[in-house]
Formats: sequence, C-alpha cells, structure tokens
Amino acid sequence: MPTTSDHPMPGGHRPYWGAIVKFIVPLAVSVGLCWIMFHNIDFKEMMEVIRHDCDFRWIGLMLAMSIVPMLLRAIRWGIQLRALGVNPPVHALVYSIVGCYSLNLVFPRLGEVWRTGYISYREDSRFSTIFGSMISDRFADLVTVGIVTLCTFILAHDPIIAFIRTYPDAYEKALQIISSPWVWASFLIAATAFWAILSRSKNSLVLKIKKFLQGLWGGFATIGRMKEKGVWLGLTFGIWGCYYLQMVVAFNAFPLLRETLDASGMIVTLVCFVLTSIAMGIPSYGGIGPYQTTLLFGLNIFLPLLQASRSASGMPAVSPEQFHITGAAFGNVLIASQTALQIVLGLVVFALVTLDKKHDPAPNSRPNLN
Repeated sequence: MPTTSDHPMPGGHRPYWGAIVKFIVPLAVSVGLCWIMFHNIDFKEMMEVIRHDCDFRWIGLMLAMSIVPMLLRAIRWGIQLRALGVNPPVHALVYSIVGCYSLNLVFPRLGEVWRTGYISYREDSRFSTIFGSMISDRFADLVTVGIVTLCTFILAHDPIIAFIRTYPDAYEKALQIISSPWVWASFLIAATAFWAILSRSKNSLVLKIKKFLQGLWGGFATIGRMKEKGVWLGLTFGIWGCYYLQMVVAFNAFPLLRETLDASGMIVTLVCFVLTSIAMGIPSYGGIGPYQTTLLFGLNIFLPLLQASRSASGMPAVSPEQFHITGAAFGNVLIASQTALQIVLGLVVFALVTLDKKHDPAPNSRPNLN
C-alpha cells in the first residue's frame, strides 16, 4: 500500500529527514567523536608510536583470524535459512556476509538490505522470508552481546567502580538517578504508554514500527524450529569467541598494552571487547569514531592497575598522556586495518558475485519480494 513517503511533498520536494538519519547522522557521529578524541592529541607523536612501537605481525594475525567468524557466521545463517526451506550454498552465504560488511562502510545499514536481496534473488525466495532470518541473526548477536556485557561488568566490577569514583560528582549523580523511584516509575509509565500506542494506534509510523517488531520476533522464532540448535549455538559461541581472541592477539602489538594485559589480566581485553562490540551498533561509518572512543575509555579504566604494577616493580609510572596516545594509536591501527581488509574483501566478493550466475532466476521469472 502506498504511503505518504511514496509521493512528493507539497511544492515538489521529497522529505529529506530519512536521508539525514541514514547518512548525515552516522557521518556526524564519526567526525564528532574523532574530533573529541583526537583534538588534544599530537598526531605526529601518535604516528611515531605506531611507526616504532607497533608490531604489525600481531595485527596481521588478528586480520587473518577475522576470516574465521565470517565463515562461521555464513554457516550459522545457512542453518536458519534451511529451517525456512531456503538452502543457498555456503559460498553464496559467505559472499553475502562479506558484501554486507563492505557496503556498511559506505552506506550504514544498507549492507543488511543488500545481503537479504542477494540471497532472495539468487535462490528465487521471498524477500520478507530472508529478511526475517537476517533479523533473527542480528537479534541473536544482540542477545549475545547483552549476556557477555552483563558477565563482564560483574567480573570487572571493582576496577570499573574505582574508575567511576575518580569523578565523584558524576558518580553521585548516577547513584541518585539509579536509586530514584521517580526514574523507575517514569520508565514503567513510558513502557506502558508505548505498548498501548503500539497496540491501538493506526498511525502509519506506528504501524511500521509494529510490523518491524513483529518481523523481528517472527524471524527470531525460527531459531526454535531449527533442527540443528546445538550446532547453531556452538557456531554463535565460536563467532564471538573468535572476536574476543582477535582483541587478545591485537593487545600484543604494543608493548605498553601488553604490559597492561600482564598487570590487569584478561579482564582488560574483555572490557575493551565488550565496549567496542557495543560501539559497532552506534550509527557511524564502519564504527570509525565510536570504536576508538570506547576502546580508549576501556583502557583508561585499567591505567591505575598498570601504575600499581609498575610501582610494585620499581618502574617509573606511565604518564596519562603517553598512555592516552598509545591507546589512540592502538584504536586507529585496529579500525584502519579492519576497514582496509573489508574494502579488499568487498572488491573481491563483488567481482565473484557478478560471476555467480548458477542460480540466477530464469529471464522471465522474478523473485516474490512481498
């Protein structure tokens, strides 16, 4: 059914707010966070740290490891699609995953649409069916990140609280907000009002939100109908386990961060892993901006433990400026190397997609996109 968005606005102008949300907001987030993080950093000094301190063999190993979760993710999605009666080959699923990541570097969130459309067209399947499985795939990741985040903040409770207490005004204000019954009452009222509006309103925007949520749940429900639930769960564990091991490997690229890892234990890599995983969900171009910002924040939580370890060993303390520059260098190397890899893989995959004609629909047929 056509909506108002399908027609020009009065005066011959189409609404531009959708384009702003999709493209301008991610750009503003990336540029704004990069400026906030780097405006006080000597760029030349940061480049010197990268040039002299970074052992790129560890970065190369991290990048090589990143191929594994892409393959596991493709296999996992194949299990969900088979539960819906769609059975694309593994290589097509790999193309869809890599292509999705590469497109998201340029057009945030467009990769998911391309990924769905490619498999739908190739397998001559309903777009809505494939889209539902993609939604469930992403929702599974959201649940996984939520569980890992909860466990991480329980394990890292002491250093996190100690770091927050270094900002007493913010700490006290946060405690007041969390403990206020008015905050919880307001949240409950807002949730109830949202549910009531969603259930009864006929507004086109509300109906779209409702349809999206129904599709989210419907796609996630396919997990319950799968025959290979154990394999699916194992693949999920493997995907996120690989992501975490990549962070551990990358820490060894800089001597100061390897020393931080020795002083704080694996919890420092787990905190940084969780924060950067959450950051990748923030609208931005390839995570640029949010990724480095959250990584640097996570590292600073453990600076006191590094200082204590150095003091106990009779070593001089690390200046916060030096630590900050090293953390910024680390974040930039990680995001830049991963982005470069995605660009190269994307170019290869899109070339292969053009050659992948085996399951193209017949000239007179078209996939049902409803």
